[in-house]
Amino acid sequence: MKSLFFLVFVCAAYPLIAQEEAVASAYEKYAYDSIRSQYIQTFPHHFFLWPVLKQRRLDFVMEDLPDRRKSLRYKSNKPNAIGLGMYVFELGIEVTFATPIDQKRKEIYGESNTSDLQVNILNKKWGLDLYYQKYQGFYIQDADVEVPLNTPYPQRADIATKNIGLAGNYIFNNKKFSFRSAYNFVERQLHSAGSFLLFGTINGFKVRGDSAILGTVYRNDFGTDAKIREIRSTTLSVAPGYTYSLIHKGFFINATLALGPAHNWLSYKTEDGTTKDDIEFTAFVIGRVGLGYNGDRFFGGMSYVSRRTQAKFDTVQLSSSTGTFKILFGYRFREIGFLNRRAADLPNALGFGG
Repeated sequence: MKSLFFLVFVCAAYPLIAQEEAVASAYEKYAYDSIRSQYIQTFPHHFFLWPVLKQRRLDFVMEDLPDRRKSLRYKSNKPNAIGLGMYVFELGIEVTFATPIDQKRKEIYGESNTSDLQVNILNKKWGLDLYYQKYQGFYIQDADVEVPLNTPYPQRADIATKNIGLAGNYIFNNKKFSFRSAYNFVERQLHSAGSFLLFGTINGFKVRGDSAILGTVYRNDFGTDAKIREIRSTTLSVAPGYTYSLIHKGFFINATLALGPAHNWLSYKTEDGTTKDDIEFTAFVIGRVGLGYNGDRFFGGMSYVSRRTQAKFDTVQLSSSTGTFKILFGYRFREIGFLNRRAADLPNALGFGG
């Protein structure tokens, strides 16, 4: 299963690995739909440009099951990223680069080394995300300990995580509702509408430290699970949900929530080399919030997308979460000359056609 993860992602993401963070999106050619055209406006003869500010995270929480008040949150100090996006030849491309972190912030939260790649395939009926995240270096927030202002948090530079997976969704009311209008601005939703959704995901998550993730300081609180040094979790989940966009004169607010069961294959290793495998059924949650303005030419807004999975051990629950916060503003230009081409036409235009 791990080999399948790697093969699928590498095939899709290979052109992007030279970037600090890159997102590529593909879209189908527009076909006229009389019902959909009353609710969704398309822009088949325009190309778009937008500057973007983005923050992505990959965090996890270790929670004591007998006493839920005892929990440790491991957070990355990943810098913001700034970049440029464009929609041209019916392809969406977004490339961002990390901004420098000031020394004071590094002292308080440490430093995280990250690789973060994503490929999106979007259709009016369905969407597909492939992602690969690798983070090393975390700081710890203890729910029972208040850290004074400007005081460094406990830090674990040795802890590393990997998160790789595939997530798909289907939009049932696709003739009246558009995800792309609220999050990619490739389309414009004209009237308020919502839709039931179905998400399906397969995900592999790994966290490892040079020593126990919880460590001896928390051995009395978390029992034998405090000795765990490495955790692997493979999750298969299905999550039904609902989404709704409220539209007023080009302004919009969208909210999406999906919740469903998840099947986890677990494996963990302790400091003394003992390994244990287990199977658990838990929950999977996806949430999205977006707001902004989507006009005929100008568009912009902010959005937050979050995914969360859980895994239970003897006395500890691991919750891993990914989050993407994004702000962008853009403009649609009329296509001219070579820009009228589509992605499927490019091989012939460049002399590579049969």
